[in-house]
Amino acid sequence: MVVSIQRVTRLANVPSDQSLRKWVNTALMGVSAASASEVTLRIVNAAEGRNLNSAFRGKGYPTNILTFAYHEKKSPVLVGDLVVCAPVVAREAKHQHKTLADHYAHLCIHGILHLAGHDHENPRDAKRMEALEVKILAGLGVGNPYLGDDQHHD
Repeated sequence: MVVSIQRVTRLANVPSDQSLRKWVNTALMGVSAASASEVTLRIVNAAEGRNLNSAFRGKGYPTNILTFAYHEKKSPVLVGDLVVCAPVVAREAKHQHKTLADHYAHLCIHGILHLAGHDHENPRDAKRMEALEVKILAGLGVGNPYLGDDQHHD
């Protein structure tokens, strides 16, 4: 598995490349047996996050994570980009009383699950996706991010 990290923001406290790769690789191992998967994780500022969310989702605000898949559906080899908006993640972590590292871990896993074809558009799919997130996070020693949180991530 190849995980590339790109940093566009100068925001402090973004986890290390080593931590980011660990979270992405752990999620990839949880959803894909293909060692040929390739993911780029791009950490962006609010302006780039807003521009991408507007261009690809029609929403004029930055969101915590965007996932762009470049592989065929149902492919065991996952190829795509995850775009994480650092200021949004920092604000959410503070608001949700989570450590920044735990929130980044959760969003990396959340993004990989989207890359693997999971979504949370209906309650049944959301429950299934959240259960996978919680299981993968538990393996990393991170608690359930949904306890006391009834929000879903974009």
